[in-house]
Amino acid sequence: MKTKLEIPLTTSCCEPIRKPFFEEQTRQPDPSLPVAIIGAGPVGLAAAAHLAERGHPFLMFEAGSQVGHNIHQWGHVRLFSPWRYNIDKISAKLLSRHGWSVPDKDALPLGKELVEHYLRPLADLPEIKPYLFLNTRVTAISKQNSDKMKNAKRHQTPFVIYTENNKGQTERHHAKAVIDATGTWGQPNPAYADQVWTKEERSLSAHLTYGIPDISGKNEKRYRGKRIAVVGSGHSALNTLLDLAKLKESAPATDIIWLMRKQQVEQAYGGEEKDALQARGELGTRIHQLVDSGLIDVKTSCSIQELKKENGTVTIHAQIDEQSTTIQSIDEIIVNAGSRPDFSFLRELRLSIDSVTESVEALAPLIDPNLHSCGTVRPHGELELKQPEEHFYIAGMKSYGRAPTFLMATGYEQIRSITAYLCGDTSAARQVELDLPETGVCRVTLPVNDSQADCCS
Repeated sequence: MKTKLEIPLTTSCCEPIRKPFFEEQTRQPDPSLPVAIIGAGPVGLAAAAHLAERGHPFLMFEAGSQVGHNIHQWGHVRLFSPWRYNIDKISAKLLSRHGWSVPDKDALPLGKELVEHYLRPLADLPEIKPYLFLNTRVTAISKQNSDKMKNAKRHQTPFVIYTENNKGQTERHHAKAVIDATGTWGQPNPAYADQVWTKEERSLSAHLTYGIPDISGKNEKRYRGKRIAVVGSGHSALNTLLDLAKLKESAPATDIIWLMRKQQVEQAYGGEEKDALQARGELGTRIHQLVDSGLIDVKTSCSIQELKKENGTVTIHAQIDEQSTTIQSIDEIIVNAGSRPDFSFLRELRLSIDSVTESVEALAPLIDPNLHSCGTVRPHGELELKQPEEHFYIAGMKSYGRAPTFLMATGYEQIRSITAYLCGDTSAARQVELDLPETGVCRVTLPVNDSQADCCS
């Protein structure tokens, strides 16, 4: 006779079956502790401004030597979105108290202008500067005297943030909450179609560039008259191609090869004249014209399998339409294959990350780039961004993981909601104050007064 096996919820040697570690807790860490902000870019600085405005203590850590460190890498890039969508309201309020002049809200800033005219003045405010630590990399975050497995009094235990300065010195800081606004710009995706970093690709760093090089400026000599492969089909790749085409006008020997995994090049043009965003449509139209003119050699359905150095140049072994192909004598490869978040220093925290997009899990269905453009993503805040590790948040571009639809204005709304909640203003945290046109505000590259605009999609 079969009997039903009954397992007790407790035994003499085991704890009761634990409750979900993400359930709401009532007791919190010492409220006098600061909020730790990781990353001093636009979103991180907005968090500092909101906390300063509410009179809440904070500490901000930036691995770079200056605020907006990653933006400096594309300082030559002009944003498509005008100033009105790139300035946080509370940050502007703080700045105005100190005599700051608001830029023309309809003008399109360069990346370096965003830093010089907005981020740097904001960071220099007396409400923020004393609590900003530059050249300070966060190497790990945990719970004080605890590990990821322990539940006991976890919700009452403060965070401990391990940092390392440029002299190699390690320090520990305690916080009641943490906002990770480190972004994804510093973690590019590799060229290989499998999206796996290999020793071979890393060994060719002298021939590869990830991101958007200043082709019309300091990097011109590197690319003039060379045989160049551009990998990718997003706005960043299109912008790079436009810059190379302009270089080719004065250096006809420059050879441009465009490698994309899309099956048809038309898929990269977007809506062109039908696009609700005129500038974005014009970008696709201009690339379309360059391809039709033969100035760009396009390889569609192209998957890079291997890179090898031969006779001082790079040989690309790829599959094109599932046929093995070799592309030889490449001097330079510019990889515009997107970027990914870094979770390595968060290993001791309890996270809920979507397995596909690597975004905050609750955001994944809202930001799927197959369904949403940047203008159709529903506004969201603390409720969607909170992690199983109570009072830990991933905000800004990193919250979107690998999805390319993030907007700066969206990040500011995230921060407004998160900081309101951390300061006890639950009502404000649940409000929605994001105001964007329905078509969205995407960043693209278009010439403005003979300078290059660009997109970091």
